[in-house]
Amino acid sequence: MKLNLIAFEPNLDGIVYFILLILLGPPIFLGLIGLILFRAKNRKAGKVFFILAGVYLVIGLGICGILLTAN
Repeated sequence: MKLNLIAFEPNLDGIVYFILLILLGPPIFLGLIGLILFRAKNRKAGKVFFILAGVYLVIGLGICGILLTAN
């Protein structure tokens, strides 16, 4: 008796969008907070949030980029 293995494959349609959300969501959010703080005369805190957004983006591009390109 042969099993139909196609029925047991998982549905991974949204995994790419989920990885992109993890990759780009927090840097955009941190960048917006940094922009708001930078314009509200709290320049030092705004710069810190810009740096955090940049670091998260570089690390996210490294880790999530590897996950998206690996086959």
